[in-house]
Amino acid sequence: MNKPIESVQGSTYLADTHELSNLSRELCDFNMYTADAALTEAVRREGGQWAEQELVAFGKLTGSADYLELGNQANKVLPEFDTHDRFGNRIDLVKFHPAYHQLMKSSIEHGLHASPWTAPGPGAHVARAAKSYLHGQVEAGHGCPITMTFAAVPTLRLQPDIAAIWEPKVTSRVYDPRNVPVAQKQGVTIGMAMTEKQGGSDVRSNSTRAYPIGSGGPGQAYELVGHKYFVSAPMCDAFLVLAQTSGGLSCFLLPRWRPDGSKNPMQVLRLKKKMGNASNASSETELRGALAWMIGEEGRGVRNIIEMVSMTRFDCMIGSSAGMRMAASQALHHCSLRSAFGNVLNQQPLMQNVLADLALESEEAITLTMRIARAMDNRADAHEDLLARLVTAVGKYWICKRTPNHAYEAMECIGGSGVMEDCMLPRLYREAPVNSIWEGSGNVQCLDVLRALSKTPAVAEAFFAEVGQARGTHAALDALVADLARDLKDLGDFEYRARDVVDRMALALQASLLIRNAPAFVADAFCQSRLEQRGHHNYGTLPRGVDATAIIARATPIGCKN
Repeated sequence: MNKPIESVQGSTYLADTHELSNLSRELCDFNMYTADAALTEAVRREGGQWAEQELVAFGKLTGSADYLELGNQANKVLPEFDTHDRFGNRIDLVKFHPAYHQLMKSSIEHGLHASPWTAPGPGAHVARAAKSYLHGQVEAGHGCPITMTFAAVPTLRLQPDIAAIWEPKVTSRVYDPRNVPVAQKQGVTIGMAMTEKQGGSDVRSNSTRAYPIGSGGPGQAYELVGHKYFVSAPMCDAFLVLAQTSGGLSCFLLPRWRPDGSKNPMQVLRLKKKMGNASNASSETELRGALAWMIGEEGRGVRNIIEMVSMTRFDCMIGSSAGMRMAASQALHHCSLRSAFGNVLNQQPLMQNVLADLALESEEAITLTMRIARAMDNRADAHEDLLARLVTAVGKYWICKRTPNHAYEAMECIGGSGVMEDCMLPRLYREAPVNSIWEGSGNVQCLDVLRALSKTPAVAEAFFAEVGQARGTHAALDALVADLARDLKDLGDFEYRARDVVDRMALALQASLLIRNAPAFVADAFCQSRLEQRGHHNYGTLPRGVDATAIIARATPIGCKN
């Protein structure tokens, strides 16, 4: 009988297959706010410096291992839907993993759903955007009901009598997920129910009908009959809905429960089977005489809802910027630890080019997003108001459109491990297209830019005044602005060439902002790669002369417990 071969220490050689070395580690237990130079600088620059202490504490929370794990758990166990309880009562109940509820609770307690409305003032939108950006890096799906609740307030205020009843509970910092009438709650959430099968983004083709119970008109009760093909977050307590009346398409507030405590017949047919945004339930519904109240003037439904849409589109900018930051952080962190071919990855020239490009894209996104947050804080100023009107569409189009390929490239930096489901990158990758499609796809945003330019020519003046603040600092930017000025003089065939024009508008804005505010090595890299090097398509094609090492050092998360 052969004896096992033993080492000198007495262990069996066959049990020691390999030595663990050259491993990366989880990016966790770091301060997500203080580790992000582009964000901290933007907050101070755009008027949110008063919230610094709050943001430092929030950054510590969102960067902790336990909190980041909530995002993983909320996406592993998908929402489940029950039409009836075991006794046969219609309940339309969606059940979520406890991690989802914890994320919702935290968002509401920190004011992500309402703080600019309850405490308006300089930097209110900036501080709220920064918190949303940090929280979005943990998990994106729960942000849907948070942003809809946030965005609903300006529309509700169009009907003061209704707002007086609902706004205190909408803006309350109490999260109450129970499926019970509003009267029994201290805090509520608001959703949207706009889209129908036959129209999609073309809501004017909606067929849902609203029938007045009494005299009808603003603030009056109606019963709605029809369907809604995309209703995100069906567990919200009420929904802003578009429906046709004799006076045209109008806006309504539709609660899940009637005031008498009976179930309102907004019946969920099924939950959507989505590629991403897994933690958040989206549904198809039918309205079978559902009670609702008209919000604002009859026949002005699209106009009445537009402020809500503008706010949700801005949150798409925040969400996609957050996705970019987390994807870049994961890649930068991994490549600061992992070696290949004899050197640490972030010290190898070709990988440096890729990492610097990803970091540059992330900084561009949050810089433009936070500038629009400041514009929203200062809507009383004509320039800021016009800028918010135009650039929300430009930024939503550009930033959200750039995110999917950014997520993929970050995944490639990590390699095979980045494709595994126990890594965050697959979730970021599946989430990446959502914001580009939700609240109006790329084409819809470009058409909104055309509409703004046509109806309010002053928005173009505001645009050129903003980018003009960097005039004379970089020849490529000056040339781009001159080209845009010529292009925007004739809107005759703008619809055909809209994407090209809006692309260049976004680049001009980002270049101007970075030249004025970012370190020279960031601004120069942007102008060289995005303006001078036209046709810059794949990440990792930065030209010669870019200080990739400095860009990487600026963007790499610091303070991690490795």
